[in-house]
Amino acid sequence: MLFDLANLPYWMLLLLGVLLFVFVIALGGSDDSLHTHVEGDFPDLEADADAGFGFSDLLGWLGVGKAPLVLLLAVDLSLWGVVGWMLNSSLGSLGGTMPEGLGAIAVMLSALGVALYLGRWAARPLEKIFASFGEDASSDRLVGCVGIVSSAMIPPYQTGRIGQVNVVDSARNRVIINAALPDWATVTAKLGVPVLVIDRQDQIYLVIVQGSVDQDHWLNHSSHG
Repeated sequence: MLFDLANLPYWMLLLLGVLLFVFVIALGGSDDSLHTHVEGDFPDLEADADAGFGFSDLLGWLGVGKAPLVLLLAVDLSLWGVVGWMLNSSLGSLGGTMPEGLGAIAVMLSALGVALYLGRWAARPLEKIFASFGEDASSDRLVGCVGIVSSAMIPPYQTGRIGQVNVVDSARNRVIINAALPDWATVTAKLGVPVLVIDRQDQIYLVIVQGSVDQDHWLNHSSHG
């Protein structure tokens, strides 16, 4: 039952997930045009907790904002294909025939639920692995480079949380970095917004929104320092 036509949707999902993985590897997760198109589609994931569980909380639970969106989709689609194929084949082996009708829909929805749950945990470690491909020994090589925010937002450094930025260095290497705003920053950096890397603290890069008043403040402070 491995190649039964009933498993075709899951093979297609797996193939699409693999293609997205190839895309992530080829571009380093830095598809600027994609980030531009999805900018604004997702609300701020740092919404007031007093507002209750809303759409932004659901996106955060699914992993949106904790890993680049393309990588998260690649993980979820691949898992959906694999889990769906396993469930479908297992039920087909037990019952003698592959699930049909409502049974097939139930299998697909169940596989989707499992894939989304596992994907939220798997995407972040994979993002770090992909990011390590472009790293080198120089911790300052990205300071002064411009990147695009690939998470829902970049939180302030003092909060202890981090966001992700896709940066292209002077050698045209695409790197995904962990980033935070300096404590004095006043302009929020959201998904798809260009930012300037200004410093590095431990394993976190400090960034500010490019062309903003924060950049003017940083340039003025640097010139006087």
